[in-house]
Amino acid sequence: MRLTSCFLSVLLSVVVIGLFGRDSSGNNVLWLANGLILAYLLVVPRWRWVQYAGAALAGLIVGSALIHETWRMNFLYNILNIVEVGTGALLLRRRSTDLPRFTQGRYLVRFLLFGVLGGPLAAAILMALHSWFTWRSAPIPVVLYWLGTDSVGIAVTAPVFAAIFQNSLRIAPVRPRQWVYAFLLLSVTLVIFGQSRAPLLFVIFPVILLIQLELDLGSAALGTILVALLGASFTARGLGPISEGLGVTLSTRPLVLQLFVISAVVMMYSVSLVLQKQKSTERQLKETLSLYRLITDNSRDAILLADFNGRPHYVSPAVRDLWGWEPEELMKLQLLDLVHAEDRSQVAEVLREMRSKSEGETVQYRARKRNAEYGWVEASLRTIRHPITNVPTGALQIVRDISERKHSEEELEAAYHAAEALADQDALTALANRRRLDQFLANEWKRGSRDRAPLSLLLLDVDRFKAYNDTYGHVQGDICLKQIGKVAQSVLLRTSDLAARYGGEEFALVLPFTPIEGARRIAEEMCAEMRHIGVPHAATREGIVTVSIGCATLIPSAGRSVQDLVEMADRALYQAKREGRNCVRSADAESVGAAERGAVVELIRDRLG
Repeated sequence: MRLTSCFLSVLLSVVVIGLFGRDSSGNNVLWLANGLILAYLLVVPRWRWVQYAGAALAGLIVGSALIHETWRMNFLYNILNIVEVGTGALLLRRRSTDLPRFTQGRYLVRFLLFGVLGGPLAAAILMALHSWFTWRSAPIPVVLYWLGTDSVGIAVTAPVFAAIFQNSLRIAPVRPRQWVYAFLLLSVTLVIFGQSRAPLLFVIFPVILLIQLELDLGSAALGTILVALLGASFTARGLGPISEGLGVTLSTRPLVLQLFVISAVVMMYSVSLVLQKQKSTERQLKETLSLYRLITDNSRDAILLADFNGRPHYVSPAVRDLWGWEPEELMKLQLLDLVHAEDRSQVAEVLREMRSKSEGETVQYRARKRNAEYGWVEASLRTIRHPITNVPTGALQIVRDISERKHSEEELEAAYHAAEALADQDALTALANRRRLDQFLANEWKRGSRDRAPLSLLLLDVDRFKAYNDTYGHVQGDICLKQIGKVAQSVLLRTSDLAARYGGEEFALVLPFTPIEGARRIAEEMCAEMRHIGVPHAATREGIVTVSIGCATLIPSAGRSVQDLVEMADRALYQAKREGRNCVRSADAESVGAAERGAVVELIRDRLG
């Protein structure tokens, strides 16, 4: 079906140019078919180029025959057309993974050099040589005519059809708003080219620019094609601004129209680069904002932004645990009113110093909680300055509870270690973090050594996660990791087991008192559950997100360490990766199996007395 659509669309483009794109002498004003063929070759896999080139060549030949082109010139022109498009495609797309990106400056320059100029120039030189040896025609006019018609056609046509074909060669649904802009452009074009009194070609530029800003580059290029076809049709009949009445001779009309189209293309590409840079900046700002929100929303310390009078502008959710207030409630209060009367003057003095000269201070004071009790807090304050005038406008406060610190130095140390110990959760997945995992493994290793019980470790890695991030973006990647974390937690049936984020897209499951058979059963359940939830992943063979898992089991002993268990699981994980992913592999199961079974039997005997 796609090859048929290629044949029919190329044929239609040839017929349309034959009907509307020729001047009074029968010469083409611009040639659109080659840009259409180039768009196909830039999107389809390289190994199918021969098929599409054959379908395109057939469309060119049949279309040329329908517009009464002589067979000799038919085959000559169309063979050169395929040479032209093939040259440009080879220079633009050296690998199948190189897809068109007309909104990127570097790719746009390569497209102009190779697709718009390089390919047409190669075909033009061949045509000039043939004309010289056959008809003794001057080569320069032949080269200029060929470049003028083909280069302009490719510059306008290739981006729009590449945009249409980009999504697996499916045309996106037409929105009602697009018809409004199409009608506007059609009306303005008919009005301008329907009269010969005033040179109003420049009026079309704002309309094309409006379409590009409101829709996209492809829609603007499609509109430019429409303008070029209508302009060529009117100009060939002696109508419109490009006419003898305005001093344009018959021989220079195609050149003037081509210059007009080229100006529209240059405008579109220039605006596209600016818009792409703006979108890139907006995307970076959103990522930065998301990162800041992640930090502020998950920080255990309360973060407050307020002016020097104590009126808050931002309050982080941590104030619920700190003072019991909801952030919305605290936004309506004066922060200085929450300070104990005996400490208020001290805090006010620090704020005055920050307003005048100090860049930051650390102050301890008693703050009123929602239940009317007071607790000691330590606030680290930093001056906020106006980004333009550099005048101090307020203070950033990072507040933490230090009530325990005030009791004694020993209690301070204990509270500090307790707070550090609480920081054992991965912020993204809510699983245990690496620190908690290391502590848990060390403790279970000691217990397993004491009880001579097997300890199993599963290392899990998300298959082709970099490709997932490249395809769906890092925000969606974080959501995917959260889903995997939930699945990892759900397959653990015992409270004594631990699910942790090992790092990046790797997870770990620690299974105390579990032999290798039980570990493999849980690993297989994890893989099956991932296949069941079916998170889409277009870059994998299965079409969904899958995981590879390495299993390892050891009975802790004096001759081994936790590191041995981790290395065994890691080797098994890499074996699963090498053997095709989306599978479970275990390391050295035979070498430890007998010892495990003996230890399990001994453990059961001990439990039964």
